[in-house]
Amino acid sequence: MKAGDSLPPLEIPVTRTLIVAGAIASRDYQDVHHDASLAREKGSPDIFMNILTTNGLVGRYITDHFGPRTVLRKVAIRLGAPNYPGDTMTLTGTVESVVGSAAGNTVEIRVVGANRIGHHVTGTVTATLAPAARPEPGAVAPTALRAGQEGGA
Repeated sequence: MKAGDSLPPLEIPVTRTLIVAGAIASRDYQDVHHDASLAREKGSPDIFMNILTTNGLVGRYITDHFGPRTVLRKVAIRLGAPNYPGDTMTLTGTVESVVGSAAGNTVEIRVVGANRIGHHVTGTVTATLAPAARPEPGAVAPTALRAGQEGGA
């Protein structure tokens, strides 16, 4: 991995349930995130996703790509166009930098989440990637199991 590499895109269907559940899970009870008629009274065409849900989805995008041992060190995002029910947000990422150490590589990734209106989210994520697992000196590699086998060879 090197600066300039692209992460594969992740398409997230923006449903009414996702918007409401994300708001409730993050204890954001503002009516614009769960009540369509009150959101319209306030000038929005419908309910819309809150920043904490977006932040979680950006984090998921990075950890889904790099693995569960990835540690998010910094997530710095800015919201743009709202995510409304029925939208699809497509997250994309580009590696900005990679710094290696004994603890693993630290990467900075520029992330963009776009929908039909424009950029919903832009920002950067700094994450530490776990070093690749290396066998201990003298360790015996595990034996692959064949279909139907119950134990090693």
